[in-house]
Amino acid sequence: MKKLRTVFFGTPDFAVATLEMLAHHPCIEIVGVVSMPDRPAGRGQDLKSPEVIQYARDHKLPIIQTTNINKETEVLAKWEADGVDCMVVLAFAQFLGERLLKLPKFGCFNIHTSLLPKYRGAAPIQYALWNGDKETGVCIQRMVKKMDAGDIVHNHPVKIADHETGGLLTTRLKFQAALACNDFLEKLMAGKVIAQPQDEAGVSFAPTLKKADGFLSFADQTMEQITHRLHAMDPWPGTYCFLTGKRLKVLRIEKAHTTLKSGEIKNHQNALTVGCLNGSLRLSVVQLEGKKAGSDVELLNGWRGDLTLTPPPKDEA
Repeated sequence: MKKLRTVFFGTPDFAVATLEMLAHHPCIEIVGVVSMPDRPAGRGQDLKSPEVIQYARDHKLPIIQTTNINKETEVLAKWEADGVDCMVVLAFAQFLGERLLKLPKFGCFNIHTSLLPKYRGAAPIQYALWNGDKETGVCIQRMVKKMDAGDIVHNHPVKIADHETGGLLTTRLKFQAALACNDFLEKLMAGKVIAQPQDEAGVSFAPTLKKADGFLSFADQTMEQITHRLHAMDPWPGTYCFLTGKRLKVLRIEKAHTTLKSGEIKNHQNALTVGCLNGSLRLSVVQLEGKKAGSDVELLNGWRGDLTLTPPPKDEA
């Protein structure tokens, strides 16, 4: 059987599992791995290659590093002359122009970590947790000019576990994306792909997270909303509040069996307890600015003065 000549586009570690699957697939010939240029990293600011490039280099795959693949006319001309069957995109951070979208025989396919049309955009994993969803998944769409708006060619649902964080779910979906891509390629090679237009009435968006998204406003959020936000923002940007004007990172919470007004915080039996709209929570593991992370008991033992939740500074509001 003739192998599918495939170009892979990706940048971070999240995309490596899918590239590895393609590199070892008996029916795939990788004719290009496209990623971002090397960038300074670490204390020494030494140049570091994206994880996708590191893998491709280690496995002697053809590499193209560029800030804009659409402007690499010689590369595009070579692909047009030699023939490309399909292009697979995962966490690439660049848009593909019309010439690229029309280039492969079977099309360009983007792997997205939500069940489209839900959560188009950069942070679908975090928004699924933030909203308390019980299910997410991996969706593969035929790419068009509009972001995440192409016809769906493969759906791969994934249940969200209780207490799952953004970091844990990202790790699971990294490998689920590779499995979904493998299943899709089997359908593509068998000529069994059915493209389903997205229902525009069901579109929602998941824009890039900001640091301010981690702010916990206990006065006007329920315990469930606080819990969902804490899960979604772990590991970045993390969740926090301001305790008497000092930033307090909130790393772990528990349901508290006491009654407080929403937005009220107090030392309740040597536990840092805060009232929400529908109950109370214990902030059991915290980190005060300038200090190491530790238990609320340790914080309270060294605390002097009143306990008050204060608004964020104006530059963070």
